[in-house]
Amino acid sequence: MITAQDIQDIGRGRSAPPVAPATAAPVAALSERLLLVVLYITVLASSVAIIEPSPHDGLMGVLAIACVAAGVRFDRHLALLFLLLLVFNVAGLLALLNVPGQEMTVQFSITSIYLGVAAMLFAALFADKTMSRIVTVRAAYILTATIIAIAGIAGYFNMFPHAHELFATNDRALGAFKDPNVYGPFLIWPALVVLERMLARRFRLTDVFIVGALLFALLLSFSRGAWFHVAVSCAVMMMIAFVTADTDLKRVRIITLGAIAIAAVAGFIVIALSFDSVADMFRQRAQLIQSYDVGSGGRFRLQELALAELLNYPNGMGPFGFASVHKIQQHNVYLQAFLVYGWAGAMAYITLLAATCWTALRTVFVRTPWQPYLNCAFAAFVGEVLEGFVIDTDHWRHFFLLLGMIWGLAAATLKYERARQTLQPAERFVHVGA
Repeated sequence: MITAQDIQDIGRGRSAPPVAPATAAPVAALSERLLLVVLYITVLASSVAIIEPSPHDGLMGVLAIACVAAGVRFDRHLALLFLLLLVFNVAGLLALLNVPGQEMTVQFSITSIYLGVAAMLFAALFADKTMSRIVTVRAAYILTATIIAIAGIAGYFNMFPHAHELFATNDRALGAFKDPNVYGPFLIWPALVVLERMLARRFRLTDVFIVGALLFALLLSFSRGAWFHVAVSCAVMMMIAFVTADTDLKRVRIITLGAIAIAAVAGFIVIALSFDSVADMFRQRAQLIQSYDVGSGGRFRLQELALAELLNYPNGMGPFGFASVHKIQQHNVYLQAFLVYGWAGAMAYITLLAATCWTALRTVFVRTPWQPYLNCAFAAFVGEVLEGFVIDTDHWRHFFLLLGMIWGLAAATLKYERARQTLQPAERFVHVGA
């Protein structure tokens, strides 16, 4: 019979294992501690993406070994995620037949497979012993994002020798990333986590500093997609926090502090625009239509050509196939899915996004200890799905972290809810018997 203590254990991220030999418990505890250390270091290294393969990629292999040692298991609730990622990547491998003998195309497909495996690994991690593992990721992600945000700000304003060359190029902050359009979205999940904590639970000055640094760095990335992404994600996060608040007082708090936060951000942007360099770049980037969006070689024209090509190549053109013909990518992850992975891969990818959103919506309103993290992961994911219409996100590492996070936390929520429902009849029976 499942007891109240079992429910508490699940809430703390612990399962109720069968009785084991006395020596097994210390070994399991040590394996779990080592796993948390490796997980922390792996996420901490995720902000260094200026080289390929990155340190994060190497550490993912170490994390996989730590998962095996700690007994991380595949949860049955992750079967659909595995199936869709499998179809997506098999279709991508078949599309390689269209671009034979090219080393970069093989590397592209290997990266796709690796990221799919990474998503499954994170999902399996978060499905069990959930709180200890998600809190570890939260701490590491917020720290590394804050460090890289400060680095981007320092680089933009050239606060020390060679800072601009290292952490900002073309007058756009990018930290240790190659592309400011990836750097900006990377900062959004940790910003949401801290914002949600401030709005719904407690308000700390350190959190104000962290959010300020993350949002200012995101502004200095001058990524229109990231600006749109963070606006959408903040709106989704606040709506879910409002709906799931357990008292009217908390709802008033969320509305009040949310309004103050919006006013503060607006005021902060006004102050930032007092710097001529920021104001000039902001005026250029804030325009809805840029020069490279229009014309014969513009983004919109390329997307029209991509639509025509996907009808001509039902099995896809293979990695870089479109760029080899038209000299530039189409900057749309959905067209990318059709062009690189073929119709089968694209359908799997679109189904994956829809299934992920549906899975999150099924579970994000269930009250669990990790509900705020699922809320923020879903909010960030929604923003990233929409941003995919203007950029290719299929090789963003943090996208697959969010993907694994949503499925893993959802699996943990379903188990938590089932255990709670099983306990309720037992409680009634004990009450009647008394």
